[in-house]
Amino acid sequence: QVQLVESGGALVQAGGSLRLSCVASGRTFSIYAMGWFRQAPGKEREFVASINWDWNTSRTRYADAVKGRFTISRDSAKNTVYLQMNSLKPEDTANYYCAADKAITTTAPPQYWGQGTQVTVSS
Repeated sequence: QVQLVESGGALVQAGGSLRLSCVASGRTFSIYAMGWFRQAPGKEREFVASINWDWNTSRTRYADAVKGRFTISRDSAKNTVYLQMNSLKPEDTANYYCAADKAITTTAPPQYWGQGTQVTVSS
């Protein structure tokens, strides 16, 4: 079992920055990837970013909507992943969810999920 706890969501102005954090605990040896998804009211949950560290490599992926603005990173010693969000836009407003699994893909949902943290970007 893996538990994920997110933090960092806030109300910010367009053009501002936020850093989200997600701390994993429990059977963390069983996960090799973590990522972020978001869901706005009335919309489906969508992929934002992921980092996979299997095979002693570190691979990152980003949704087209956030490329160049968001950066995902990992602190292995703290079992924590971060999402640095810069140049925020009102369309980034959503509940952001941390996720973890052996791998993070866009074709299958991750096994473990956090509770979500709200990001609101004002214009």
